[in-house]
Amino acid sequence: MKQSLSSPPTFLEAKNRRQKVRSAGMNPDYWYAVEYDHAIKPGQVVEVKFWNTSIALYRGQDGKLRAVENRCAHRQLKLSLGEVDGCNIRCTYHGWQYDDEGKLVDMPHDSFGNRFPACKVGTYPVKVRYGLIWIFPGDATLADVRQIPEIPELEGKNRWACVPLDFTWRAHHSMIIDNVSDFSHAYLHRQYRPFVDAKLTKFEEIGDHVTLSYDTQVGTGKISGLFVDRTRVNTNSMDLCYEYPYQWSNTGDKIKHWCFVLPIDERTTRTFFLFYFNALKIPFTNIKIPQWLMKLVLKIANPLLIRPLLSQDGIAVEAEQEGYENHFEAPIIELNPAVHLFQQLTIRKWEEHLNKKQHKQPAMKSIV
Repeated sequence: MKQSLSSPPTFLEAKNRRQKVRSAGMNPDYWYAVEYDHAIKPGQVVEVKFWNTSIALYRGQDGKLRAVENRCAHRQLKLSLGEVDGCNIRCTYHGWQYDDEGKLVDMPHDSFGNRFPACKVGTYPVKVRYGLIWIFPGDATLADVRQIPEIPELEGKNRWACVPLDFTWRAHHSMIIDNVSDFSHAYLHRQYRPFVDAKLTKFEEIGDHVTLSYDTQVGTGKISGLFVDRTRVNTNSMDLCYEYPYQWSNTGDKIKHWCFVLPIDERTTRTFFLFYFNALKIPFTNIKIPQWLMKLVLKIANPLLIRPLLSQDGIAVEAEQEGYENHFEAPIIELNPAVHLFQQLTIRKWEEHLNKKQHKQPAMKSIV
């Protein structure tokens, strides 16, 4: 008799959709938000991870951000343990220094009569947008083809106010994608009531997008509901989309958000939320809150309302992760048909990556 697995199966071992989606990675051939732009000062280096791949992200003294494979070609120490030297990065052990192309350019010790090593570590394209640092961890030749999402409301002179939030949750990225677009969990948020009485009215998969709509009452919390300007925005429905690998929502073209997940490993995900509004009012009046004041409002609302609300999602997905690890062989019971589409899309995109990896040499290869 075949023995049951004692731990969740890998993607190749998975026997059903639930096991496959909970073990799938995310396709690296996209831009991923990894950190806040303000968090890294000139001369500072930090480690970020994408699906178990360690990356040294640093800002040179010229203010430019750079990202390199997080290892010295010599003894494999993490370069993030080292220091920024001008616009290069230097390993803390023997002082080997690499430029922004990953090439070894300095070795401040005796070479014992050997030729200067022709060493190179991998590098990654880096951009800054919406106050976030983005890295392209996959095939760098696609970095100009696959663009960071366009959010016109967050750019230009009249851009809407936005104060991003982030969380690091001990949960697989697919659980978070399911959570942010599945409104059947309104019970979890009964204290804050961001959406109630949701009825799924549309769902479809077109290419790499899953779009869906709900008829629902948006923003009916005791406090948050006082700020929603229902005379200027229709809060009776919401459109959402899993625009792989990102997610967004739109209520009446006035209340919007984007969710950017960073899959760190099989059970850890950092999630960035960007909420932006153009339909809030001063409570008990019909006076719209101007955009110049909105940033202050968001700075107050984030810790008092939005972060506690999203923290409930964090508790839920972390508990779901633990539940899955203990009961991964339990039968699939999923009622929301849109969730089936989210999961199928995640599986398909991971299979595309695995097939590409199998048939092609990696685009980024270290030379030692």
